[in-house]
Amino acid sequence: MDLGAGTVVVAAVAPPPGDARETGGDGVAALTEALGHLPSVAFAAAEGAEGEAVAVVAHAADAAVGVREGLREAWPLIDACRPGVSRRAGVSAPTATAAGLGAALAQARHALAAASPRAPRVAGPDDLDGLAALLAKIPADVREVYRRTVLGPLLGAGRGSGPMLLETLEVFLAHDCSWARTAEALHVHVNTVHYRVERVETLTGRDLSRLDDRLDLRAALLCR
Repeated sequence: MDLGAGTVVVAAVAPPPGDARETGGDGVAALTEALGHLPSVAFAAAEGAEGEAVAVVAHAADAAVGVREGLREAWPLIDACRPGVSRRAGVSAPTATAAGLGAALAQARHALAAASPRAPRVAGPDDLDGLAALLAKIPADVREVYRRTVLGPLLGAGRGSGPMLLETLEVFLAHDCSWARTAEALHVHVNTVHYRVERVETLTGRDLSRLDDRLDLRAALLCR
């Protein structure tokens, strides 16, 4: 077997809400089980300095993509062993030298930050693009402060109107600020969209005709 390259994988496990059990060992066990499903690789896994599970995977030089895709296929099997637990993994680009493992570890950690409890659960270098991936690298408490600073007036707008305005804002931005397409997506009259967007602008102090303000609001929506 030609083990001509190495890939670093970092995995994190979060217990269900209210479950205070340690998860470091669970992460190593889950990552070991997942990597065991991959053909033609050799690996070593251990708990990292930051409490995450870290593995170095040796494989053929042309099989780096197979590591990430193989983990994505195996992840649902691992999830089924303990429902309710959030498991994510970040995969680095391959390195051909031992000296490159440090940089690969940093890249895998960045990819882990981009991984989502929804999708992708296993993220690689190709997933490190876009605003969402950039925000994922920012500490959660900093993202929450930003979200509440920008969207605070909407979050406190009332049990009924707050969620409605947030949904309208998200759909409006997702449809490139098209009044007609937003109205169609929300199944409301276009005048209703105009009214809601005006409320969003009034409450947040942002002007949705300005690119900078749209970016501020979009970033805040992604900081969840």
